[in-house]
Order: sequence, then structure tokens, then C-alpha cells
Amino acid sequence: MKPRVLLFGALVAGAFVYLTTVAQWNPRRVFGSNPRPTPALYTETTAPPALDPGERNNIEIYNAAAPATVNITSVVYEETWFFQIVPKRGAGSGFLISEDGLILTNSHVIEGDPRELQVTLHDQSRYRAQILANDPRSDLALIKITPRKKLPFLKLGNSDALQVGQKVLAIGNPFGLAGTLTTGVVSALHRTVSDADRTLEDMIQTDAAINPGNSGGPLLDSTGTVIGINTAILGPGGNIGIGFAIPINRAKLMLEWYQTKGSPAPRLGVRVLPVSGDLAELLELPAEGGLLILEVEPGSPAARAGLRGATRRVILYNYRIPVGGDLILAVDGRPVAGRRDAITSALSRKRPGDSLELTIYRDGRTMKVKVPLG
Repeated sequence: MKPRVLLFGALVAGAFVYLTTVAQWNPRRVFGSNPRPTPALYTETTAPPALDPGERNNIEIYNAAAPATVNITSVVYEETWFFQIVPKRGAGSGFLISEDGLILTNSHVIEGDPRELQVTLHDQSRYRAQILANDPRSDLALIKITPRKKLPFLKLGNSDALQVGQKVLAIGNPFGLAGTLTTGVVSALHRTVSDADRTLEDMIQTDAAINPGNSGGPLLDSTGTVIGINTAILGPGGNIGIGFAIPINRAKLMLEWYQTKGSPAPRLGVRVLPVSGDLAELLELPAEGGLLILEVEPGSPAARAGLRGATRRVILYNYRIPVGGDLILAVDGRPVAGRRDAITSALSRKRPGDSLELTIYRDGRTMKVKVPLG
């Protein structure tokens, strides 16, 4: 009896060892005992991310506007210390305003040899460009390519309706990084920006990041229409949260001038300073204030009309202010109320050969001066 029990036990034990090792049989599968699960290192999902309305708006505007934003390169030939002529390649941005290849950009973007002006589209196709209109004084230019197909283009908005605080988006090629989107708000309006070559008035200030290479690209509102042309940054390096754009309504004027056989832009030729209130009274000017003429450009329509600029300087509130010039009270009968853009707005309604009527204060009396525009 005992040998049989031992033999049976040996058979059972051998069968268990065989099943659990060689046949890899797991008794827990039969009796319902599950092993402890291994914790997952990450959670994977195929659901699309939940976007808020602002994010969706940014994406929609970028998808519509990026294909109409272009990269512009030009070549400037410079002389080295060793009297060698070497090419220096410049780069900037621009944007299409028609399906047949009209492009708006900055004047300083296209400086150089016009034979070397090249436009790269969103699909990386490249074209030679020709300059149709160039206004260095306003830093605006219109160029054209001859595409092999109809191109996407952007609609121009109304920069006169802008308000501080509204959302804006900038698209361009900063540092050669094509198709870069930055967002921000309108930080201020009617800014004046000066450098060694020119003074740009009535500029849009924004905190949307603008860097070298963004020049000439579009500044868009939340509807995707162009309200400005990115132009300048504060400081010598890159973005510090203060950038400037030319209002698109000024570019519209250039387009109108081009369509009227390239007539030059009407201009006045003065540099002004808004004064009012206590400052006006301290300068012995009417309290309602106006635009104090600081400088009259020689040979300009203002100079030919006899307008006067500053003759001396005084220090008020720790500022050195040029005084002695005419004070503009009204333009075409409309009080300027210290608005620096009043002259620009009036010129936008004029054509070369028209006249501008200025109401000025000079030597204690008010007079009207008619200025024929060149």
C-alpha cells in the first residue's frame, strides 16, 4: 500500500512541475487570482485637446494668414576696409494683397540692388520681384511678383478704428525663422519713432514680439484683417515688448497714389509737438492748445507757405522744449485738440495739388494760412 501512495505522489508532483515550467501553465488563471498590475508610466489619449475660444481664433487666423505672408531677401553691395566690394544679404517680411502678386512691405526691407530682390512664398517657391512704389519717408513699399498661379492674399482693415488693449497678431520671419506667429495687444496709439534717417509719426505700439526680420510683415486684428505693417523695435537687439507698426490706412494712401499713375504723396513738411493746458499757458499760448511747430523742412510746402518753426529752447518740467514756432489750432476748420495725427488724417483726404487750410496762432494773434500741397 505504502509504495503505491509514494508512487502516486511522485507522479502528481512531476506533473505539476512539468505543467508550470515546461508547459508554462498558470494555476491563477484557473482559480481566478490576478497578478498585481504594473503601474503605467504615462497616460495615452487619442482625444483632441480642448481649446479655448482665444486659442481657436489664433489658429484660424494663422492658418489663413501664414500662406499670404512672404519672406523678402535683397542684396546690398558694401565696401570693406580693404576696398573690396562684397554682397550683404538683407531679409525681411511682406504680405500679399492681391492674387496676382502685389506685396506690401517696408521701404528699408527692399534697400539694395533691385535686380537681387527675391520673394519666397509659404510653399517655398521663389520669384524675382520688381519695385512698383517706394516711399522711404514713410518706410513703405509696394512690390510685385509674377506667380504661376493665383495666390492667397490678406484683406486690409481700418487702423483708424483701433483701440488700446485690443488683441493683435504678428506674422513674419524673425531671424530667418519663417512663418513665426506672435500675439499681444495694442499698447498705445499715435507714437512717434525716430532714428538717424527719419521720423515716423502716428505709429501703433504693440507688445506682440517683433524682432529683426519681422519688418514688413502684417499686424492683424482678431478678424484676421491687416491693421498695420510691423516696422520697428525699441532697442538695438531684439524684442523687449515694445514694437511699432505703420497704420495700414497710411499704406492705403500709397496704394491710391500708385493707382493714380504713381503720383507722389502729398505732404506738409513740419515736425510738431502737441501742447495744451498748463504747458500751453506756460508757453504763453492759448489754453486749448494745438500742435506746436518745432521744425519746418526746407523747400517743403510748409516752408513755401511761410510757416515758422522753433527759434529758441526753454526748459520746462525738466524738458528742453523748442519754442517760438507757429501753433496749429485747426486743420481745414477742424480743431486739432493736441492730436498729433490730425495733420496725417487731413493729408489722407488730399491729393497732390490740393490745398490745406491751417488756422495758426502767431505773435499773439490767430490767422489762417493756405498751404498748396506738393
